[in-house]
Amino acid sequence: MTAATAQLTMYTTPWCGYCRQLKRLLARDDIDFAEVDIEQDPAAADYVMSVNGGNQTVPTVVFPDGTALTNPSLAQVKDHLDAVS
Repeated sequence: MTAATAQLTMYTTPWCGYCRQLKRLLARDDIDFAEVDIEQDPAAADYVMSVNGGNQTVPTVVFPDGTALTNPSLAQVKDHLDAVS
């Protein structure tokens, strides 16, 4: 899934258990997302820090309107998607 076709962009790391869980739940519910590994993309790491008070907290999920949630539950993602659609 590319950022151009995804509903969401999720910033992650390979070792993040919360990231793996949220990815699995989004896939289960057919919610498209693009994944960006902040350990492989310094600009992405900088972006995550900019929306998280200087912290590289993942998962950080960015919505089509540019808003972001940090370590959201599936319910929070769905609610926010409904609100910005």
